[in-house]
Amino acid sequence: MDTEHLTRLLIEFYEKFSSWEHGVVKESGLTLPQMHTLEILGTAGDLRMTELAAKMGVTTGSLTVLVDRLERGGFVSRRPHETDRRSIRVGLTPEGERLSREHHQLHEHLTQEIVCALTPEEAGQLAAMLGKITTCL
Repeated sequence: MDTEHLTRLLIEFYEKFSSWEHGVVKESGLTLPQMHTLEILGTAGDLRMTELAAKMGVTTGSLTVLVDRLERGGFVSRRPHETDRRSIRVGLTPEGERLSREHHQLHEHLTQEIVCALTPEEAGQLAAMLGKITTCL
């Protein structure tokens, strides 16, 4: 296997995907980390700050600043955890839900564009490979 060629392809894919992601997020007026926060909450539902930080791969300190901005913008709300007085849960507001759904639809559209270049068998193989890769990261 030519790992140099694979490395170049991975970098090129990342750059194209990242450019696409920045372009669609820019139109929302949010930063990419802010949109990813909404996206995670849209998928997972309300989360403790520590859970959300772990899913995002950031510290709770960094997440606090990000959630503060999203809360001021009316996209998320904080509330005390039902059984743990020390924990705060973060969830989407109706506006945050709307943005999360819209962004997810853009991802769905991109996925359809990518998959249209593949046979159904290749699409299944890609899904299986991506599943394996994401467990390694």
